[in-house]
Amino acid sequence: MGDLKVAIMLGSLRLEPYEGMKKAADLGVGGLHISVDGGMFAPENLDSAARKELVRHLGTLGLEISAISCWGGQVDLTHADQHETNLPWAYRVLDLAADLGCGIWQGHIGIIPADFESEKGQAALEAAHRIAEHGEKVGACLAIETGPEPPVVLRNLIETVGSPAIRINYDPANLILWPPHLFKLEDRPYDKAEAMARYDPHAGVEVLGPYVVHTHAKDALVHEDGRAQEVPLGDGWIDWPRYVSLLKEQGFEGYFAIEREVGEDPVGDITKAVRFLQSL
Repeated sequence: MGDLKVAIMLGSLRLEPYEGMKKAADLGVGGLHISVDGGMFAPENLDSAARKELVRHLGTLGLEISAISCWGGQVDLTHADQHETNLPWAYRVLDLAADLGCGIWQGHIGIIPADFESEKGQAALEAAHRIAEHGEKVGACLAIETGPEPPVVLRNLIETVGSPAIRINYDPANLILWPPHLFKLEDRPYDKAEAMARYDPHAGVEVLGPYVVHTHAKDALVHEDGRAQEVPLGDGWIDWPRYVSLLKEQGFEGYFAIEREVGEDPVGDITKAVRFLQSL
C-alpha cells in the first residue's frame, strides 16, 4: 500500500496559504485539497491568469490540486426556492475545478431524504441534474461528501441522476460522527449497533465504491456517553488497512486527503498522519 496518493487539506494546517503549500511539499505529499469557500481562492477572486499561476506555482513545489472544497454545510439543495442563488454558484465552482486541473469539487449539499418523491427529494434531484449537466459540459464533477445520509441514499441519488458529474468524496469519519448527532435530534440515546447497521464506514465502501473519486483521511470514535469525537488518524474506529484495501478493490486510484478539523497541534497531527498513511 506504499503507493497511496496522499494530499493535505490546506486549511487544516492553519498556516498562511502559501506557507502551507511549502509545508505540504516538505512533508512529501503529492496533492493539496484547497477550500474555495471565500478568500483568495474563491472563484470570484481568481481570474484566468491567476488560476494558471496557482497551478504553475504548485507545480514548482511538486504538488497538484487533489480537489477543491466548497459548501461546507451552508448550502442545502433540498430547498427548491434557494436554487436560483445556489445553482449559479455551483456552476462557477465547477468551472474553477476544471480550470485548476483537478476536475473534482467536494461539498456538502444538505441532508438528502431517502424518499425522492418528497418535496425535498424532488428539489435535491432537480439540483443534482442541473449541476451534472454543467459538470459534463466543463469536465468536472461534484463529489458529494458522505455523512448525514446512509451510503445507500447517496448511491440511489447518483444512479437516479445517472451522470459521471455526480460522484462521492468518501469521508469515513463522518459516518461515525453524524449518527450520534442524528440520534440526539430524535431525542434518543446513541445505539452503536443501529448506527453501524446503516452507517458502517467500511461496509459503505462496498455501496459507494464505484462512485468514489476522492476520500478524506480522517478518523473518529464515539465515547460510551454517546459523545462523538474526531481523533488523530489511526486512533479511531477506522481500520485503515481494511479501508484502503476496500477502496482499492473498488478500483479507487484517487487521493487520500488528510483533514484535521480539531486539535492543538495541526501541523504535528498532519505530519503524523502523512507518515501513518505512508507506512501502511
